[in-house]
Amino acid sequence: MKYINFYKLSVIVTLVLVCTSCALQKSSKPNMIRLLTLNPGHFHAALIQKSMFDDVNHEVHVYAPEGPELAAHLKLINSYNSRQENPTSWKENVYKGDDYLEKMLQERKGNVLILAGNNQKKTTYINKAVDAGLNILADKPMAIDDKGFEVLENAFKTAEEKRLLLYDMMTERYEITNLLQKELAQSKDIFGTIEKGSLKQPAIEKQSVHHFFKYVSGAPLIRPAWYFDVKQEGEGLVDVTTHLVDLIQWSVFPETVFDYKNDVVILSAQRWSTPLSLAEFTKSTKLEEFPGYLKKDIKNNILHVNANGEMNYTLKGVHVKVGVIWNFEAPTGTGDTHYSVMRGSKANLLIKQGKEQNYKPVLYIEPLNQTSQYQEKLNQNFKKIALKYPGVSLKPRDKGWEVIIPEKYHVGHEAHFSAVAQKYFSYFKNGKLPSWEKSYMLTKYYTTTAALSKASLK
Repeated sequence: MKYINFYKLSVIVTLVLVCTSCALQKSSKPNMIRLLTLNPGHFHAALIQKSMFDDVNHEVHVYAPEGPELAAHLKLINSYNSRQENPTSWKENVYKGDDYLEKMLQERKGNVLILAGNNQKKTTYINKAVDAGLNILADKPMAIDDKGFEVLENAFKTAEEKRLLLYDMMTERYEITNLLQKELAQSKDIFGTIEKGSLKQPAIEKQSVHHFFKYVSGAPLIRPAWYFDVKQEGEGLVDVTTHLVDLIQWSVFPETVFDYKNDVVILSAQRWSTPLSLAEFTKSTKLEEFPGYLKKDIKNNILHVNANGEMNYTLKGVHVKVGVIWNFEAPTGTGDTHYSVMRGSKANLLIKQGKEQNYKPVLYIEPLNQTSQYQEKLNQNFKKIALKYPGVSLKPRDKGWEVIIPEKYHVGHEAHFSAVAQKYFSYFKNGKLPSWEKSYMLTKYYTTTAALSKASLK
């Protein structure tokens, strides 16, 4: 009769289990990103999934109440999966129910939460998700008033304590004219140094024009009714202006950690409304009447949306002017537009997007003194930029030069979401958000919410 040495057997079993565990860890990619989507009320949530990413699991868990917003989101994802060229392969695992937030927090089936939708609820979502240990990639704005900013400040503190990444989608950093304007602004031989400016003539001006009715991924964009309620979407001063404020910080003060309560001084702010008829509202939402919560903004059957705003402030002593305008629909052949000027000690850098530019953004360099010596320095320094962006060149004009940008760089707004996601996922893999990124977000939302508070006093 043979006896079994149970000690030796247990050691062998343990070694097998350990080796198997190691093999599984290597093959299952421990840093695999698993996406969650919560109540996707804005098409930006779907645009994050217009491309596939390495180390991102193909299965996405979606939690939302049943309704047209969820249906529109899933329809967009399906269009990406079924397109002929470079189709995606997302698998949407959907939970429908009014307890969608609690269900998501309870199940915790992912580690990165995508947020794009009702901005009134967004700060609460952020706070609860961070408390639950989730990383977040959120559409702008993350805060739409003073109270929301206070909650956001606490969320960033919690995220840092728990080593979580809280980040917003600043897509405009990836638009080619913005990228090149930043490159030029950092060249002392071309731009010089930023002027301090004044209230009458700010050193930096940015204005954008947007439209309630537009096309996304080739189809008319149907907006939810709450989008027209500034209590839920946010006023113009705290919504689209987040992009403009971010570009200013990013272009002029790269990788700077701000003391936002001292570095930002709001000088003036104002807001005004865009009037919309019921027919326009119906065209944009497919609803035949205004919901009850919009009646506060209706006069003589016209809906007045406080979507427009302008602010004047200083950032580290530099005078800045930011404005946003919303119209209902762009004229045929046009779209959203962007205007920007940065005034330097040697040249001004302008981005224009009007009729003269065929409604496409064009970057100009206008030197204060157009001498042969300046032109020589310009050509020398621009060669470095052309190495980074092959094909970019200069074309002389009366006031200076136009920057000629090959069409391959004009990839379109929707493609910028993939670039934002790639940046966020790179931070996620590194396990840390740069301190300047966190500072940019806090400074930006402090600026916009403080401007709204000042405008509201009028």
